[in-house]
Amino acid sequence: MISSFLRFLILGLVGLVVLGVGMAVLGIAVGLAGLLLKLAIPVAIGYVVIRMLSPRRKQISDEDRKWLEG
Repeated sequence: MISSFLRFLILGLVGLVVLGVGMAVLGIAVGLAGLLLKLAIPVAIGYVVIRMLSPRRKQISDEDRKWLEG
């Protein structure tokens, strides 16, 4: 009787530890996902604005072209 009680006690403690670690990992994952979402929205808006405001084709000068061609 004592051995079965100790077995259930140990299994219960191990279960609680595993559940606690699992919940901690889940909480970290959700927190990082929220942080990523908060950062991704302004970065995406900034990227779109910069792409819209930048010129489509960039002309390089003749001196740069000569230097690049060797």
